[in-house]
Amino acid sequence: MAELPESRINERNITSEMRESFLDYAMSVIVSRALPDVRDGMKPVHRRILYGLNEQGMTPDKPYKKSARIVGDVMGKYHPHGDSSIYEAMVRMAQDFSYRYPLVDGQGNFGSMDGDGAAAMRYTEARMAKMTLEMLKDLNKDTIDFIDNYDGTEREPSVLPSRFPNLLVNGASGIAVGMATNIPPHNLTEVINGIISLSYNPDLTIAEIMEDIQGPDFPTAGIILGKSGIRRAYETGRGSVQMRARAEIEERGGGRQRIIVSEVPYQVNKARMIEKIAELVRDKKIEGITDLRDETSLRTGVRVVIDIRKDANASVVLNNLYKQTPLQTSFGVNMIALVNGRPKLINIKEALEQYLDHQKVVVRRRTEYNLKKAQDRAHILEGLRVALDHIDEIISIIRESETDKEAMTRLQEGFKLSERQAQAILDMRLRRLTGLERDKIEDEYNNLIEYIKELQAILADEERLLQIVRDELIDVRDRFGDERRTEIQLGGLDSIEDEDLIPEEQIVITLSHNNYIKRLPVSTYRAQNRGGRGVQGMNTLEEDFVSQLVTMSTHDNVLFFTNKGRVYKLKGYEVPELSRQSKGIPIINAIELDSDEKISTMIAVKDLESEEDYLIFATLKGRVKRSALSNFSHINKNGKIAISFKNDDELIAVRLTDGNEDVLIGTSHASLIRFSEQTLRPLGRTAAGVKGITLREGDEVVGLDVAHASSDDELLVVTENGYGKRTPVKDYRLSNRGGKGIKTATITERNGNIVCITSVTGEEDLMIVTNSGVIIRIDVQDISQNGRSAQGVRLIKLSDDQFVSTVAKVSEEEKKEEALETSEAEQGEDEISNESETIADDQTPGNTIHTETEDESTTTDDANSTERQELRQDFMDRVNEDIENEDNDESDE
Repeated sequence: MAELPESRINERNITSEMRESFLDYAMSVIVSRALPDVRDGMKPVHRRILYGLNEQGMTPDKPYKKSARIVGDVMGKYHPHGDSSIYEAMVRMAQDFSYRYPLVDGQGNFGSMDGDGAAAMRYTEARMAKMTLEMLKDLNKDTIDFIDNYDGTEREPSVLPSRFPNLLVNGASGIAVGMATNIPPHNLTEVINGIISLSYNPDLTIAEIMEDIQGPDFPTAGIILGKSGIRRAYETGRGSVQMRARAEIEERGGGRQRIIVSEVPYQVNKARMIEKIAELVRDKKIEGITDLRDETSLRTGVRVVIDIRKDANASVVLNNLYKQTPLQTSFGVNMIALVNGRPKLINIKEALEQYLDHQKVVVRRRTEYNLKKAQDRAHILEGLRVALDHIDEIISIIRESETDKEAMTRLQEGFKLSERQAQAILDMRLRRLTGLERDKIEDEYNNLIEYIKELQAILADEERLLQIVRDELIDVRDRFGDERRTEIQLGGLDSIEDEDLIPEEQIVITLSHNNYIKRLPVSTYRAQNRGGRGVQGMNTLEEDFVSQLVTMSTHDNVLFFTNKGRVYKLKGYEVPELSRQSKGIPIINAIELDSDEKISTMIAVKDLESEEDYLIFATLKGRVKRSALSNFSHINKNGKIAISFKNDDELIAVRLTDGNEDVLIGTSHASLIRFSEQTLRPLGRTAAGVKGITLREGDEVVGLDVAHASSDDELLVVTENGYGKRTPVKDYRLSNRGGKGIKTATITERNGNIVCITSVTGEEDLMIVTNSGVIIRIDVQDISQNGRSAQGVRLIKLSDDQFVSTVAKVSEEEKKEEALETSEAEQGEDEISNESETIADDQTPGNTIHTETEDESTTTDDANSTERQELRQDFMDRVNEDIENEDNDESDE
């Protein structure tokens, strides 16, 4: 083999050669293939596809063209990297489940959420989407720079004008050499609002920007759990966003349930998700699923049906699905984009600033372009005006000239015209000499002069230029903006939530018998008169009813004590806020309960580190325990043991004390014992406690409360049939712990067994909840004060199938705060709304929504009759009270 000439051989160190060659290759991939530009959010392949569509005139008002034609043109002119990379990029831009706002309008099979690929490019057709016109708007007005294509035969844009912030709106993903990017899509309206806010105040913080941009908005909707991951990603450019499918539990009848999945997390392959569920069921890693069907269609949208076995708990099954399948997954945010041609990790504010700067450049360059065009046209019109003023001389010069060049030279010399003006005069048609055409030239010239002044003023004033950017963004927002699809759920599911982002307000948290939880603003329920029907508080499932209710602040802690003696903790804002009629979410989605575990008590606590507060526990069989609150300051997500049991017992209630109160324990058969808290020595967190009350046969503990020994507190007793009374706590003598107690009410068929025993001061409001979900709110002062053994007066009207399920208090401080919050709203109410707060007796209470007015003829007689009966009963109770008290005192001894 002949040796190469020595002049063609270059000796190089292989280490240096590899380093330089690899770096060149890496930068080529980073800049020319994998990463989007921060200004238009486009990789080169996407930019070239849209520019190719524009060059071929495939606008939204034109017919579709074959995808193969588009791909071939783009590959031949701009992107010589193979047809598959171009077609796959174009397919993704046409998928409404990949792009939040698709930029390509596709016709044919462009793939599906099940991972099906698009049809071959020879079968599909495409054209621009309407929004794509905004990406390319003013492209021909020197708004951006053009560069040579790969072989120098064509010119292509280095960046698109991008009249909307595509980087954030549609997101981006790509893997380069040594780095990758993954930017989630957002809502167009929110992002534009954020840019406008930043344009007015460049010193906005990330937290203030998040008031406009709540978080990612995925095209497949779904739910984002908490904002801490979003905030971290927006502040640093990196973070993890927890996503969850939207799933609801439906009743099928016959005690059966099913789970309906209507939205899946972004970029989750639905078919593989279903296969994963089926695999777990087959391997018996998830129990309770009897059938699994994909009923997705164009008409119904996404619909995956999971049938649950009759004896299985659908909430438990759903929670296991979230843990073990792609029904819950995460989106890793990595906001790397090209800034000035270099890859850079940016936060949300930098992304908005870079886009805003780009738009200012685009508007400035467009204004300069329009100014130059206007000035050029004005220059021509000035020449035409000269010609019209000297038309006879102009015609004479033209007629006497032998050539065009001679005529042009004489016109330039005779009237001091430029070459372009002289050429325009020679090109002028004779019809322009009419009077009407002369006026048109004059009007056009005057308008151009005003237009030129306007453009010059814009270029001289940065604020006016910025206002144009705002106006154009607002126009795009108004034409293409829409509502959020992805719900951001603040609650129970993200333990490291930033409380600074959560407004502090008074809330009501309700828990149903079947363990569905939700929160509502405390102002949802307004005070009513005693004896009213109430307001529908929630829509309950069959055999379900509201069992517990607490009022608190969104920033307070709520402790959940279960019948099995465990304790769990959530912040108030971590409980999802839902509508008044909503059933809530399964509590198992927020805390990790066992299948046979139920919440026995919810307690709102502001400071878990307090060394002066204690918790008093009472069990079904009468045992009691006192433990320091600080023992419960650190509670894991899977809970902690709060009390141990002896024999077959369970936790009934827990109360918060200051260490110097009296303990009141009541039973269903109306026995009550009162003893000092000081007689209970503090025990550890896992202790079982000591005997609190000795129960008679068939009796059990139904209530626990505490009251100050020296206070004027009263004991409120409520029975299952809706009767109640107030009795001074001092009427119950102090006794030793472990006694049988004394009688606290007379049990009759009319009032039923005791369901609630609680202490009140008289300044509270009382919320009474029935098994059908009806809630009434009354002032405690409206409840009559009776003797220790009296039966009580009616508090709420119940039908035969209704009974009182739970009772809760709203404190005086909360009432004052609520009054401040709702005072403005109450000013606008009609006078009618302050009259009757009850409804007619012949309506079914369980299906009733509280109404403001009613027919006077149907309510007056009934109300008067009921009031007379209650007054008569009160009178009889008071007459017999002394005799009953005397008899009961003897029997108690």
